[in-house]
Amino acid sequence: MRRLFWLGLGLAVGVYATRRASEAAHALTPAGVGANIAEGLRELGAGLGAFGAEVRAGMTEREQELADLVERRTGTHVGPVADALAELAPPARPTPRPRARRAGA
Repeated sequence: MRRLFWLGLGLAVGVYATRRASEAAHALTPAGVGANIAEGLRELGAGLGAFGAEVRAGMTEREQELADLVERRTGTHVGPVADALAELAPPARPTPRPRARRAGA
């Protein structure tokens, strides 16, 4: 019975070691290196996207806090920053109409 236990244990260790060795060998091939790089870039992109979302949420929250503070101190309603900047921007110049062409040209 002990021999059967050790045989089973040896088989399990052998299968595990073979799988790990083949995974390590695949990781060193050009396809494996490319897959590792691609996975890293995907993780980086996901992390940057999450970071951007957190920054935007924080900016919106801080903007609202500042608008509330200005409204409390001055009594003036402050809308989103884009609206405030649009009010400060100089008016856009009208686009010139195209000139008529000469008949001979």
